[in-house]
Amino acid sequence: MAHHSKLNVWEQTWELDEAQCPCDIHLLEWIDSQAVSDAAVFHFGTGVHHLVGIENARPTRRNAVLGITASVEEYSAYESLIMERPDVHRYYTAVFGDIYLINDALLPQFDVVTLFHLCEFRTAKNDAYGAHTDLELATLLTRQTRRGGHILFYANSSAFERADSRVREVLESWERDCDVERAADFKTLIVYRKR
Repeated sequence: MAHHSKLNVWEQTWELDEAQCPCDIHLLEWIDSQAVSDAAVFHFGTGVHHLVGIENARPTRRNAVLGITASVEEYSAYESLIMERPDVHRYYTAVFGDIYLINDALLPQFDVVTLFHLCEFRTAKNDAYGAHTDLELATLLTRQTRRGGHILFYANSSAFERADSRVREVLESWERDCDVERAADFKTLIVYRKR
């Protein structure tokens, strides 16, 4: 009988804490500074607060957000949110799962992609079931980004703060192999544009 590995889930939740992790707040500020509206947004890591989905559903933005979380608690909070606020659900869909198993055949084209948590959670547990690498994931989501669209990273993520930061190596390879250019960074966000 074949051995099946369990899904690598995130055992914690991501609370909204501007002092510790302002990336979602800075994303919303960047969206407003760029006048992004009626756009398709892919968001890696929803947080239990689901701020990006809720705020993009506002009439002043009306961006359609597809978020992904590997946290059972964050997904449970999403289920409660959309039951209470179907107006948000029209513009915000979150899925539960391992982003490293995402299938590009199921994805639309995006105007904005956030990869705030790249290189933070992938482990040997993901290898056990053939998940994408961080570079493969970044490349896949870049292919799903429209020309002129933006791919954003969080400069203060735990991946960037580690001394052995693999994320810098991944970004160097990604930048070399994908048709992207560094745009004007915004607060804690590293911003690229797809050419």
